Amino acid sequence: MSDGESTLSQAADAVEEASNHKVLDVLARLGFAVMALLHVIVGAIAVAIAFGQPGQADATGAIEQLAANPWGPAVMWACVAACTGLSLWQASEATLRMRGEPRKERVAKLVSSGFLAIAYGSVGLSFAGFAVGLRGDSGDSTRDFSAALMGHPLGPWVLVALGLTIIGIGVYFVVKGITRGFKKEELFHFNGTRRGRIVDSLGVVGHIAKGIALGLTGLLFIIAAAKHSPEESTGLDGSLQALREHPFGPYLLVAIGAGFIAYGIFALIRARFGHM
Repeated sequence: MSDGESTLSQAADAVEEASNHKVLDVLARLGFAVMALLHVIVGAIAVAIAFGQPGQADATGAIEQLAANPWGPAVMWACVAACTGLSLWQASEATLRMRGEPRKERVAKLVSSGFLAIAYGSVGLSFAGFAVGLRGDSGDSTRDFSAALMGHPLGPWVLVALGLTIIGIGVYFVVKGITRGFKKEELFHFNGTRRGRIVDSLGVVGHIAKGIALGLTGLLFIIAAAKHSPEESTGLDGSLQALREHPFGPYLLVAIGAGFIAYGIFALIRARFGHM
């Protein structure tokens, strides 16, 4: 190994050691807790919508609920720090901690954890926007994004691909819930106990409900592309709002909302007891 390669390796080791610091671990757990709380709030909003109450059943709507309390700005900045820590932790998972693994596993982890790092970072930016008074509607943002894509020849195909990708992620969550695939990565020391069975049930219901909601969201993107109508693609909130107009929609909304709440409780337990 040359001196240059040795220096780079030592630098990478130092950065990896920093990424294992207790502070980042605590921030990442807090970030998981924040994401879990958002799921609980989204679930509660979905149930309220089923009974005819107004609300925005997505991350933006959930953040707006958190921002409405008297300690709103302080809560927003605390959530920014937690989501930033979780994003950095996922980034280190995608890169530094996989250096010694086979190439195939490194690439898979780079894709999965890299996507999560971006997703959690974007949620952190949403919290920051609320903290400084910039509040937007995610449905409008999604429609604007779809409309911009529609202006290009390949735009509809990109929307279809995006919709199919979201549906694929939804199917992944449903399968993960049905097969209890989450047990491989979550709460090993609860296995075989009554508490473990309760946690497993929350995980199953929560993963399936989240998968169904993602599937509906992806379907709206495909419908928007097929009709060449960007206003059809309104994200998670739009897909849940659309359910209310169907005969059995309110019942499905209550079921999905309860599932999101179950997923949020499951994720809160994971944030506290899960292996990092």
